Amino acid sequence: MIQYSLRCGNAHGFDSWFQSAAAYDSLLSAGQIGCPVCGDASVEKTLMAPAVRPAGKAGEPAAKPKLSEPQSELEVAMAELRRRVEENSEYVGLNFAAEARRMHDGDIDQRAIYGEAKPDEARALIEDGVPVAPLPFMPPRKVN
Repeated sequence: MIQYSLRCGNAHGFDSWFQSAAAYDSLLSAGQIGCPVCGDASVEKTLMAPAVRPAGKAGEPAAKPKLSEPQSELEVAMAELRRRVEENSEYVGLNFAAEARRMHDGDIDQRAIYGEAKPDEARALIEDGVPVAPLPFMPPRKVN
């Protein structure tokens, strides 16, 4: 495995792991590498420096970021958006398309909801003028 520091045409910097240098070249030529911020596929490698610790710290493990905490301003904003959506609306799960359509048709009272819809269900809602928008996060899942 190899880690590259990358930058898109819009100057967003990010890192990514690849199986090999050849795998990176193959994915890049196929247009399969994109910026996680803006989606731009014009990506190039940037100057990288090896992770070297001072001699006095050689025996200590490197500090690792806590994955449960936001690491950037974008992640902080996404977490705040998620908190507000969950706090101010009702999760209706896979019944989202049916509930949204029933509210739009006046069959049930209007209320703030969020949930999940298949792409064809979401497309049909939009085509029928039902006001919906995708959320930039996945709903919480119950796991064992």
